[in-house]
Amino acid sequence: MSEENNQYTFENEQYRRTYWHTCSHVLAQAMKRLHPEVKLAIGPSIDNGFYYDFDTPQPFTEGELAELEAEMRKICKEKLKLERFELPREEAVKFMEERGEPYKVELIHDLPEDAVISFYKQGDFTDLCAGPHLDSTGRIKGNAIKLTACNAAYWRGDSNRETLQRIYGVAFPKKDELDEYLAKIEEAKKRDHRKLGRELGLFMLRDEGPGFPFFLPKGMVLKNTLIDYWRQIHKKYGYVEISTPIMLNRQLWERSGHWDHYKNNMYTTVIDDVDFAVKPMNCPGGMLVYASEPHSYKELPLRVGELGLVHRHELSGALHGLFRVRCFTQDDAHIFMTPDQMKDVIQETVRLFDEVYSTFGLRYTIELSTMPEDHIGTVDEWERNQDILKAAITDMGKEFVINEGDGAFYGPKLDFHLADALGHTWQCGTIQLDSQLPERFELEYTGEDGQKHRPVMIHRVVLGSIERFIGSITEHFAGAFPAWLAPVQVKVLPVTDRAEEYAAQVSAKLDELGFRCEVDGRNEKIGKKIREATLEKVPYMLVVGDRDMENGTVSPRHRSGEDLGAMALDAFAALLGDEVKSKAIK
Repeated sequence: MSEENNQYTFENEQYRRTYWHTCSHVLAQAMKRLHPEVKLAIGPSIDNGFYYDFDTPQPFTEGELAELEAEMRKICKEKLKLERFELPREEAVKFMEERGEPYKVELIHDLPEDAVISFYKQGDFTDLCAGPHLDSTGRIKGNAIKLTACNAAYWRGDSNRETLQRIYGVAFPKKDELDEYLAKIEEAKKRDHRKLGRELGLFMLRDEGPGFPFFLPKGMVLKNTLIDYWRQIHKKYGYVEISTPIMLNRQLWERSGHWDHYKNNMYTTVIDDVDFAVKPMNCPGGMLVYASEPHSYKELPLRVGELGLVHRHELSGALHGLFRVRCFTQDDAHIFMTPDQMKDVIQETVRLFDEVYSTFGLRYTIELSTMPEDHIGTVDEWERNQDILKAAITDMGKEFVINEGDGAFYGPKLDFHLADALGHTWQCGTIQLDSQLPERFELEYTGEDGQKHRPVMIHRVVLGSIERFIGSITEHFAGAFPAWLAPVQVKVLPVTDRAEEYAAQVSAKLDELGFRCEVDGRNEKIGKKIREATLEKVPYMLVVGDRDMENGTVSPRHRSGEDLGAMALDAFAALLGDEVKSKAIK
């Protein structure tokens, strides 16, 4: 499709947002027709649709949302022309006051003195708006509109202001596109890691510790298996592992720059009249480890990993399952190197990322985040490091987009956004290039010339945090983890009471071979046992009955429903062993 033809399709972000913003005006017009007493606030487009905030004391029911949808469809069929006009400030205020819209009046008063105050009119409805909009409500496909939710929201995001009702919606040019989107939403609800975490007994979240997850026995198996893999892959790439204290004094955080640039996100306390902070990052402790002994250029690059428990104060409204918590295990690493090693080390790190993400069947995109306003170091240093990051990934044939001004305060970074099975993206991996902390901590190495030199370093995480990555892969796999990662790999299901002893022997043998196995010895029909084990997403069920006892066999059944037929236990163990060793995704 040519760029010109693409201009008025949903592939064009500007057109998509204009379409959704016009839908928000249609929603507001429908609201005023059905509920003229309701006051209007704001109604923007957002990344996945639109919303409008209304001042009304009661939330809207599903039935009322359906009525609003029906009215919106009528407005679309009326093909009302959207007409833009401007008013001087005093006339604009009077115009909104006469219509009883106090929120619009406040918005007008807050506009700069030289601002153009514009309105859009469509039939019997007019709204304060900068635009842009479609030229007619007839451009909107009425039967492809869906109002998806109604939640409380504070006016202008201020908890001390009025509580409004925010109605969310989405719309598409075609009905089948809406149906496809809604199907994805339903699938996403089924895959929600918070829901699956409860159902599969992985973790829990409690009001007694908001943002501080509790991992349950099966969740700990999953977490530890993931950590074992992390250690395995990092050993392969030449990393050593350390552990640094969870709490260090203020002087250290001032030296690192965190006290000045990150203090609002840190938990602090006083010990023996000295200010301390619980670490929000592992980096400063890693600097102290490097500085504890002399280093030679021959040791570099030095790759130092740490699975460090960090704490960050997140606002309560931002907390979200395992994706946004206040306490998490960061799979950190710091790589110290000579300046001429930077490009090679960045590319080596990307190759490690490629290997890890492909193991989980995850795709990714890369963002290069550049110098923020609040930064340390010179502009020349930042630009030089940004150019090195660009060159390193470009030479690997990787594409990236620029994320202006979102670098860490000490250096530019590459952020890796993982895409799961539904196309949702999560920022997990990052590679941050840093010339500042080595300077602040006066880190040195002895060069080939016998002189002291300052190393350059990389901060990097591959999983991001163990907790967030568990949330991501739980949704990616819909809780049906590959056999190597599954908390329970095999469930033995005796058909009769007579087979229970044999089932215990089978389980003991598999346990001896290193597999994670359970026996369901309940006095229930085999069909129910199979159904429940399938819901628990156990990779393999071994159905054992009288014939299996006589022949020394098992009858494996995969959670997909595939029946593998009777086979010797050793044959099944070999099959499962190969699947676990290869980390196959089935």
